[in-house]
Amino acid sequence: MKQSAKNTSGPEPDVAEVPAYLAEAVITRFGGGSVENVEKLSGGASCETWSFDWIDDSGKTTGLILRRDLGETGSTSEGGWRGGKTAYSLERTTEAELQRVVYDAGGLVARVHFALPEDHKLGGCYVMDRIEGETLAPRILRDEAFTDARKTMAYQCGEILAKLHEIDTAALPGGMTRVPARELIDQQREMMDGISNFYRDETPVARSEHHPAFELALRWLEQNCPTDATAGLVHGDFRNGNLVVGPEGVRAVLDWEIAHIGDGMEDLGWVCVRAWRFGQHQNPVGGFGHREDLFAGYEDAGGRKVDPKVVHYWEVLGSLKWGIGCMFHAYKPISGLVDSFEHLAIGRRACENEIDLLTLLEESL
Repeated sequence: MKQSAKNTSGPEPDVAEVPAYLAEAVITRFGGGSVENVEKLSGGASCETWSFDWIDDSGKTTGLILRRDLGETGSTSEGGWRGGKTAYSLERTTEAELQRVVYDAGGLVARVHFALPEDHKLGGCYVMDRIEGETLAPRILRDEAFTDARKTMAYQCGEILAKLHEIDTAALPGGMTRVPARELIDQQREMMDGISNFYRDETPVARSEHHPAFELALRWLEQNCPTDATAGLVHGDFRNGNLVVGPEGVRAVLDWEIAHIGDGMEDLGWVCVRAWRFGQHQNPVGGFGHREDLFAGYEDAGGRKVDPKVVHYWEVLGSLKWGIGCMFHAYKPISGLVDSFEHLAIGRRACENEIDLLTLLEESL
């Protein structure tokens, strides 16, 4: 069963109202105490992240995070990708349940305390522990404080993914979708054609968009699709930027919204996509390490033998996904889905992924 887009018939609290609603929910759930230092954090294309402290009645402070659906900006009644969701995006309550499963299996993920349904005053959301550390990729890649971390992060990412992929799918929340490679390809085709038709039919541009490199990549992906892949839990967005990092290495993995059941090699390919290197292209794994260390960490932690050609396939598909994702970022403000100059700035980078794809396809010859 596929998850639907957010139900917008429920209440949409103004950003100014969130702290009061949050305090009420937390105090009710925890049976007392107080909520302080509520702060809306930056980022999040499909959700909001709020940091706050809960002080219990004895004076002990616990750092927490609220993750909720977008408030008064970014809401839409449209489903699927036009509403800012993939066909398999998880509802917040399902995402929270998945994090609990991963946490109980020993995964590096924040502990979830409680979740609230979509008809709550806060909308669909959940509260989890705040894991202290750095999440901004440029700082992780350049600051001296993370010099030692960068030496081991590729191997550590392999270990994290191996443990994640071995979680029994029977333990996963109901409603998680199996998404094989061919379905992902079809979804990218649908999104690219939909955006192109939007520019042709609903804007003064009055013409379709054409991306020959994306077309070439789609054909290559269809012709070289791997078979007999082992189906397991896939994070779906495992990359630099969704990792909480300390001087010793990765402390937690964030953003489980597009987790699904599929080929675990998808995660290994995605973390190698050029866009997530943030300029440090000499280090293909997230800008901090090398594929050989990633693969070694994966196999040493019990993951299956890694076929570099299969990972390369998923790196191509990942580069295509991000390229079309850039197109979608521009589509969002133009179509009225969000009000954001940042999305337009990201949208213009679709051409960079065309260059990346041509390079990757040449490497496959």
